Amino acid sequence: MDIKALAEYLGMGKSKIYALIRMKKIPASRIGRQYRFSRTVIDQWLNERLITKDRDSQMSLFKEGQHS
Repeated sequence: MDIKALAEYLGMGKSKIYALIRMKKIPASRIGRQYRFSRTVIDQWLNERLITKDRDSQMSLFKEGQHS
């Protein structure tokens, strides 16, 4: 994805994405003068930054859902 596609995907402005790049807070690849983003890597990045109220209760939900 390019900056425009990522901005639409994340629902934020391009200037915010450029700021995240400058702060090295978002995974980006630079090809020439343009930045590119992998949807898979961005999805992983988003999942690593999930904010949950109670992490332990969330983990128990996953364990309960794994009935064999």
